[in-house]
Amino acid sequence: MKLILASASPRRSALLRQVGIPHSVIASDVQEERRPEHLSPAETALYLALQKARRVAAGLGEGLVLGADTIVVHRGELLGKPASPEEARRMLHHLSGEQHSVITGLALVDAKTGREESAYEETRVWMRVLGEELIDAYVATGEPMDKAGAYAIQGKAALFVKKIEGCYFNVVGLPLFQLSLLLSRMDIKPWSGWR
Repeated sequence: MKLILASASPRRSALLRQVGIPHSVIASDVQEERRPEHLSPAETALYLALQKARRVAAGLGEGLVLGADTIVVHRGELLGKPASPEEARRMLHHLSGEQHSVITGLALVDAKTGREESAYEETRVWMRVLGEELIDAYVATGEPMDKAGAYAIQGKAALFVKKIEGCYFNVVGLPLFQLSLLLSRMDIKPWSGWR
């Protein structure tokens, strides 16, 4: 079955290629800031992942649509993608010297049958203390601007992370182990294209 990634994220697409999962991309137009307020962080990530996958699947006759949404949670506050360099600085100040959680919701929707499977992954991340000069230099690179929590662990912000507990790929934006479990529940072997 053909996999369609409902995300324009180059990182998610690169991770799928890394593990040999062929796919195409149809970015979802779901607005991430429109979410029910009463949901927990994990429920929020799952809700948004399902909305993205459902939106793309609704326009297709067949195919398996993968929706994903990654959020950063620090002391109960959800940190999405910063809207401005000033907001990126604020987020990095909050994360400086602290521990936070990265939660990614995953959803698979079969466009033909409507069958759905979903799950989430949570990883704890500890950051070093970030001084003003370091934060300013990082924000000036532009890297934080399209990342939940205003940092990319696979990029220059690798210098910020003291340790993680859980799945590294989740922090990048696509927990590959959790995805393999979801695909298996849909009777798909992600390694079938390796030969």
